[in-house]
Amino acid sequence: MIAARQFAALARREASRPLARALATDTSGGVKLYTPKVPERRTGEAGPGGRASVAGVKVAIFGAGGFLGRYVCCELGTNGALGYIANRGDEFEMRHLKPNFDLGRSRFTYYSPRDRDSMAEVIADADIVINMVGKYYETKAPSTKESFPYVYMKTNFTFEQCNVDIPRTIAELCTEMQVDNLIHVSSLAANPESKSEWARTKFEGEQAVKEAFPWATVIRPAQLFGPEDKFLNWFANTAWMYPAVPLVDGGHALTQPVYAPDVAKVITKVVDDPEKFEGRTVDVFGPSDYTYKELAEFVYDITGQDAAVLDMPKNVLKGIASVLQYQSLGKGPMITPDLVELMTEDYVPPMTQEEYDAQPENDKILTMKDLGIEGHAIEKIAFNYLHRFRTGGHFQITSGYQGQGHSSRMFGG
Repeated sequence: MIAARQFAALARREASRPLARALATDTSGGVKLYTPKVPERRTGEAGPGGRASVAGVKVAIFGAGGFLGRYVCCELGTNGALGYIANRGDEFEMRHLKPNFDLGRSRFTYYSPRDRDSMAEVIADADIVINMVGKYYETKAPSTKESFPYVYMKTNFTFEQCNVDIPRTIAELCTEMQVDNLIHVSSLAANPESKSEWARTKFEGEQAVKEAFPWATVIRPAQLFGPEDKFLNWFANTAWMYPAVPLVDGGHALTQPVYAPDVAKVITKVVDDPEKFEGRTVDVFGPSDYTYKELAEFVYDITGQDAAVLDMPKNVLKGIASVLQYQSLGKGPMITPDLVELMTEDYVPPMTQEEYDAQPENDKILTMKDLGIEGHAIEKIAFNYLHRFRTGGHFQITSGYQGQGHSSRMFGG
């Protein structure tokens, strides 16, 4: 049944896009499956493309309020998609996403992850569903009990519920409601053997989605960096808030971070022609890998912070993290015991780019290269949002800046 459905969907797409087939065929007779979309008009599409156009596609988005979600909404809104935004918070919590869409091209619907019917209301008549729901920590809140000490921290959503149960429910609803396509955002760290519960449940979530909706497209990004990240900003904020910055076991684990807007572009490419990516996995990672020690040195070279970087054994740091995990500061804890476990493991793609390219086409795991997207280097982006941690800002060290002498005296120069 699944195979028949996929065949029918591909047949409809191919019948409606003869120009795309013609232009996507190279001179040797092969077909380039992952080229950018040919700008021919589709059913229900209006306008020249981009702003003030109608792309003819309705997209339901879970997790739109997160770091990656705002960039995905920007890409979709800029290209004329109609967005159904799932919102489980205050009505003003998602208002920053409204300007991403043209007037009347977004709909915000309240839902509860524990209420299946409310999740179905978000999906409604969407053509594509995107799931980006995820937390790097288990959300907790104070609660009372009858025995001493009468107060305890109650877990609101566990890793299992957030990374497995919610994606499974979304996938099951997509099957029941006959949604054409589902895009599930997982992680390159997803691993059933990981010591991090977050990484283990990310893997379990992938399997649950594939079981409920076998033709889902799975996006597996590396650690994300960008202006609002909790990656490079973590080093700068930790140096600002605490007397020392801990590196687990010397910070020798590797990571290959990717620019968040690049991941959003990947998702937009899939939304643009989802049938081509049915049942596929896309690994998304940056051009270079680094150790956490190298990243700490890189960040403090930009910020000019005199940070005391300490090599700390994992067990010691986990003990500290077990206390600091309750210091949320409004945007989540700076560190948790599970994050400590994750920082001891390599967070990199399982293959080199050359090995990805050499895979047989039928079972190929795709990368940004297959979609025609070139990843941004961390060195080209990080300064733009890390220089704010400098004392006096970047003008402080700019030669010839008017008022430089006064500014230096003001900040103790």
